[in-house]
Amino acid sequence: MTISIGNDHAGTEYKKAIVKHLEEKGYSVNNYGTNTDDSVDYPDFVHPVAHDVESKAVDYGIIICGSGNGANMTANKHQGVRSALCWSKEIVALARQHNNANILSLPSRFIALPQAIEMVDTFLNTSFEGGRHENRINKIPVSQ
Repeated sequence: MTISIGNDHAGTEYKKAIVKHLEEKGYSVNNYGTNTDDSVDYPDFVHPVAHDVESKAVDYGIIICGSGNGANMTANKHQGVRSALCWSKEIVALARQHNNANILSLPSRFIALPQAIEMVDTFLNTSFEGGRHENRINKIPVSQ
């Protein structure tokens, strides 16, 4: 399985730990995030992740910024993306089960690093339930 990951300066520490965790579990990781704490603009690091997910070049994406909001808003501008801003593993599970989320947005300033790792594992190990939820997610994209 291949995962794309992107982060701004607020998510560098979390990104490094998540990449290490994923690689130890055998995942391939495309790292589009910054590797420093120097201030950067999150869209520059989120759009490549969203593009990978939208084009199906990867299985899933993970994005990280301070609140998770800016990264999440940016990713959701892509029609094929269903990015979910999550702050607990229970919300992560629901985002996968009910919304078939394909990008996980993490708020690094509001969750602990062990919690973030647990949330990533939940995201990658929870399946979409389909059924009535599929009809709903099929209505999300805007038609031209």
